[in-house]
Amino acid sequence: MMGTKMRHFSPLPNLSLEELVPKDNFYRRLDAMLDLSFVRDLVEDCYACSGRPSVDPVVFFRLQLVMFFEDVRSERRLMEVAADRLSVRWFLGYDLDEPLPDHSSLTRIRERYGLEIFRRFFERMVQECFEAGLVWGEELYFDSTKVEANADVDSLRSRSIAQNHLKELFEETGSQEIEDVATPQPNPDVWGADTLPKAGEENLKENNARSEDWISRDGGQERAFSSGPRGRTADRLVSTTDPDATPMRPGSEGQTKLGYQAHYVVDGGKARVILNVLVTPSEVSENRPMLDLLWRSCFRWRLWPHHVSGDAKYGTAENVRAIESANIRAYVALHESGGKGKAFFGKGAFVYDPKRDLYLCPAGEELRRAGKSGKGIKYRADTSACRGCPLKERSTPGEGARNINRYPNEEYVERVRAYRGTEPYEKALRKRGVWVEPLFGEAKEWHGMDRFRLRTLKKVNSEALMVAAGQNVKRLLVWRRRGPRSVAQEMALRLPESLPFCFRHRVRRRH
Repeated sequence: MMGTKMRHFSPLPNLSLEELVPKDNFYRRLDAMLDLSFVRDLVEDCYACSGRPSVDPVVFFRLQLVMFFEDVRSERRLMEVAADRLSVRWFLGYDLDEPLPDHSSLTRIRERYGLEIFRRFFERMVQECFEAGLVWGEELYFDSTKVEANADVDSLRSRSIAQNHLKELFEETGSQEIEDVATPQPNPDVWGADTLPKAGEENLKENNARSEDWISRDGGQERAFSSGPRGRTADRLVSTTDPDATPMRPGSEGQTKLGYQAHYVVDGGKARVILNVLVTPSEVSENRPMLDLLWRSCFRWRLWPHHVSGDAKYGTAENVRAIESANIRAYVALHESGGKGKAFFGKGAFVYDPKRDLYLCPAGEELRRAGKSGKGIKYRADTSACRGCPLKERSTPGEGARNINRYPNEEYVERVRAYRGTEPYEKALRKRGVWVEPLFGEAKEWHGMDRFRLRTLKKVNSEALMVAAGQNVKRLLVWRRRGPRSVAQEMALRLPESLPFCFRHRVRRRH
């Protein structure tokens, strides 16, 4: 006889969610390890003193971590997962009969907090890693990866057409009225009219532009920077879906897509803690935000690394000069410019003699000053000497002689070039290849950073910060379970705070 199951549910007395979630559940371990009560202080200024109680900020950030660990792509789907999973309900602190927050509330809360709150949350997770002894601080590794934007390349339009559309939109809503309300008027009784800066002063604009860095601009492009005669694509085209996304070079699929570039600064310790994150438009070359990320990381975490490392895209003369001038070794690969192809000797094969102010080629011939070349000085070999040289085929094509251009800050590049062949330099380059890229692979394969779900720079920066914060939380979960620290590490962390920072830092370095 075939049975028929009747769906009938009766309430169970004395049913507790605490008993339904297993003791070894992942979210139990996460809750025991991580105390998020600090977020209430972070967001206190975002709330009024009276009114209807909001969603607890701790619950909001717990939901953000659930989104990270469950690889959820939207707030709507996130709340569906929370409604179905008893462990997630327990982690959030909601009983079986309590209604969960609506997904639209999470969107409004995220917009209210803004990028600064997410960055401070990320930095608190880094601080937790410091307190757990997971940050070494002697080595910093830089790398970046392309991330697809939540916009299609078909949404690109001429920037002039988009500007006209915005202008018409503001005219319809009354732009003069908006401008009058939004612009505060100075009080002439407090400030003299002659002392106030004028809106059209070019010096004021230039000074303000110079005072900004990549992090204060939230990854925004520096428009004063020249990108060559062709200019930027973003100066001509803009996406109507995500105006901050820019076209990326075609990948393996051969299709041009809109995207961003995520930059990581990673500590050289075994835990590979992410110390800083920045998202820029994909048109921004990797080397340009490097110095701002480096100084921000050193200042924020009071670090002074022995060396920093990156691939050849970071080995520009400007970066090398700034790093070496700060008594930090730049273990970066260098651009071998001037080689005219891999078949010819690169610039590193020519040795500069500062006493005689000339270069020596691999064959021992001299290259002497031959005038200026742009911002540098041109050095040229004798044509007759090159004509009969057995290495001419690897030196220069045609019948001419080999030229070398020496630019400002070249002495710092030569210092880095002298590191080649040394064990610390070669080890740092080998380590770089396996240190940051797996973190990008982890974020893309398991945590949805192959394509941003949000739009515009501030929002995608917030998204990337939460992904990086989640990756650091994973390191905390793993490394804190490995038992107590060594005696030396315990003593270093217990040094009295009254000691000068430089002394405490040096003692910890010795351990």
